[in-house]
Amino acid sequence: MRLRWIGYVFLQLLCSYLVTEENFIGLNTEKIVEQAMQRESIARPEIKLIGICVRTNNEQELDKMKGKIFPCVQKYFHGALFEKIPHRKRPGTTLCAYTDYETDCTGDYTYFIGEEVSSFGSPLPEGFQKLVIPSQQYVKFTTNRAPMPDVVINAWKAIWAMSSRELGGKRCYKTDFEVYDERAADHQNIVLDVYIGIEP
Repeated sequence: MRLRWIGYVFLQLLCSYLVTEENFIGLNTEKIVEQAMQRESIARPEIKLIGICVRTNNEQELDKMKGKIFPCVQKYFHGALFEKIPHRKRPGTTLCAYTDYETDCTGDYTYFIGEEVSSFGSPLPEGFQKLVIPSQQYVKFTTNRAPMPDVVINAWKAIWAMSSRELGGKRCYKTDFEVYDERAADHQNIVLDVYIGIEP
């Protein structure tokens, strides 16, 4: 129960922070705060998720009245939707995925929040969607301990500022995702994994 409450708190902080123009990730890379991150090239098999999603873009998220990510996260945690997900593989571990990119970080994409499942079952609970993250090659970034929301904001700013050579491969813009697990229980000392899909 404590993990669920903490999860709501730090994701709420993240989303409220993202919608302020001066801190928005990806569009303000000149303000990158240096943050040493561990990195690893890793192949991961297919991942099945059940959760909820919205279609949005970074420009839209700049407008507090039009942004869709925060209301989506709020709905997920306020409604305790995670408790309704069947076949949960790691209860309490939240995945936030960015998928169905129209182009790259400048175009529309789908934001998906949910949990990994062993199978989808049939039918899905009302109001839920499924997402299959395909088997792909990733660069996995693991942050140092830092408070929320700085830990994730700085990670994304650093990643978005990297050239393909610096990143370790060309981004394929299929699906990228963040993992919030027990290392995020203390929102003042969070360790976060960010998986960036790259071309084989």
